[in-house]
Amino acid sequence: MKTILVTGGSGLVGQGIKAVEHKYPTCKFIYVSSKDYDLSSMKDTQKMFETFQPTHVIHLAACVGGLFKNMNNKVEMLEKNLLINYNVVKCCHESDVQKLVACLSTCIFPDKTTYPINETMLHNGPPHDSNDAYAYAKRMLEIQCKAYRENFGSDFQCVIPTNIYGPHDNYHLEDAHVIPALIHKCYNAKSENVPFVMRGTGKPLRQFIYSEDLAELIIWTMEHNTEPTIILSVPEKDEVSIEYVARLIARSFNYHHNLRFDTSFSDGQFKKTADNSLLASKINYKFTPIEKGINMAVEWFINNYEIARK
Repeated sequence: MKTILVTGGSGLVGQGIKAVEHKYPTCKFIYVSSKDYDLSSMKDTQKMFETFQPTHVIHLAACVGGLFKNMNNKVEMLEKNLLINYNVVKCCHESDVQKLVACLSTCIFPDKTTYPINETMLHNGPPHDSNDAYAYAKRMLEIQCKAYRENFGSDFQCVIPTNIYGPHDNYHLEDAHVIPALIHKCYNAKSENVPFVMRGTGKPLRQFIYSEDLAELIIWTMEHNTEPTIILSVPEKDEVSIEYVARLIARSFNYHHNLRFDTSFSDGQFKKTADNSLLASKINYKFTPIEKGINMAVEWFINNYEIARK
């Protein structure tokens, strides 16, 4: 029986793992959040490992935020993430954890790059200056895992998911990622009988992965993967425009007739295409179509509006 400790267990991906854990009866999952332990404290982190004595760790915990937080709280984003990652990885080593899977993000790739991006390109240039503090802290997590692999033969791996969405997301109107923010915005627009206005033209392209799909791929990584770093993403052919996503959300609310685009707002980066060919060469995974995933995400938000993070 594997004892798998999941840090950041109350977040979007942690909740995704909870939703699929019944498929893995030989694994005992333990979920911890910042309410349980302050992972920026080595004392707290050591106490967590002593309490649960995990054989495996899925490390999701991070100090995260939207564009505003990344730009205006760079010291916090850098130092807190450096501390969290240092403490967790070091304690994995000191506790003889058999395998660690740590979660990175595609937003930490170089700002100036060619597409599609792949696992070899992570350190090929500086990240965008708007989130450089967070990005460098996350890049150091990959470096730290690599160092432990090289010095001690530790089975410490990193995964890099593309844009995640699903139940239990953060639905803050200004600070959330695009899908949960649009879901909340459309909910409000329909409630108030006003137009559902999306900022920008909607033309940028993104790859979105449903949280429960990502959860299953993280567990697959834990059980089967041998690559030190791997991108977990839908195929490039499943890349969709933000406009398409907004129209799906509007249709899910039966409010598609009232969708508008405010083109006075910037679109941001046009594409961030990730190459998932390494993943596809190892597992033939059937991803949740975004049409179905959006419907489930909207349904969850409507049914859980009072308790949803917003």
